[in-house]
Amino acid sequence: MPSITLAKIENYIESTIPDFHQRRLESLGNLKLKKVLTRKNPYLFKAKNIQTAGDLIKNLLDAHLSSQEETILGDFLEGLAIFICSHVFGGRKSAAPGIDLEFERDNIYYIVAIKSGPHWGNSRAIAKMREDFRKAKQTLRTSRSKLNVLSINGCCYGRESAEDKGDYLKLCGQRFWSHVTGIEDLYLRIVKPIGHKAQERNDEFAAEYAKVINCFTAQFLGGFCDTKGAIQWDNLVRFNSGADSVEFPRTRAT
Repeated sequence: MPSITLAKIENYIESTIPDFHQRRLESLGNLKLKKVLTRKNPYLFKAKNIQTAGDLIKNLLDAHLSSQEETILGDFLEGLAIFICSHVFGGRKSAAPGIDLEFERDNIYYIVAIKSGPHWGNSRAIAKMREDFRKAKQTLRTSRSKLNVLSINGCCYGRESAEDKGDYLKLCGQRFWSHVTGIEDLYLRIVKPIGHKAQERNDEFAAEYAKVINCFTAQFLGGFCDTKGAIQWDNLVRFNSGADSVEFPRTRAT
C-alpha cells in the first residue's frame, strides 16, 4: 500500500507550484528582443504573411515562451514524481548521467529517464538515452551482479501504444504515474492542486507580458520597419541569418 496520503501530495504541489510561476515570470523578465529574433525562424513568419510588428512580436514571444514553459513545468513534474516515489517505493534522485529516478518495486530495480511528453527527442537523443541506460545498468551491476534492472522512459503526459522498445519501456501519462507512485488515478489527482492560485499568478504574468509586447514592438518598429511602418524583411533576415555579425538596429530602418 502507498505510504503517502493524497493530502500530503496536494500540500507538496501547492507549496512548490509557485516556483513554476516565479521561474516563468523571471524567464519573461529576462528576455531581450535580440535573443528572441536570433532564435526563431524568420522565414516562417514571412510564409504566414505576418504584416504588422505587433503580430510578429506576439508570434515570436509566444513560440519562445511555450518552449520555456514546457521545460519549467517538466522540471516541476519530475520533482513531483521523485517526491511521491521516495515515499511509496523508497525512490531517489539518481546520480547517474541521464537518469532521473531510481527505485525498487516487486524485486525489480527501475532506472527512469523522465521527459515531459512522448515526442521529446530525435533519433540521436533517443540513442543517447539508450547509452545512458546501458552505462547505468553496468554501474549498478558492478556491486550487485544479480540485480534485475529495468529501464524506463517515463513521460508525464500523453500515450504510447508500443511500450516495449526492446531495451527499455516507454510509459506515458497514467501508465507512468501509476507505475512510479503505485496510485492508479494519480494522474487525475494532481490536476486540481497544480492549478493552485493559477488565476492570480496568471494575472500577474499577463500584466508583465503586455509590457514586454509593447516594449518589443516599439523596438522592432524602430529597428526593422521603414518610415511608413512596413516590415523590412531583408534587414530582419540579415540580422537573424547573415554570415557577418549585424548590430541590433537602434534607429528606424530606411
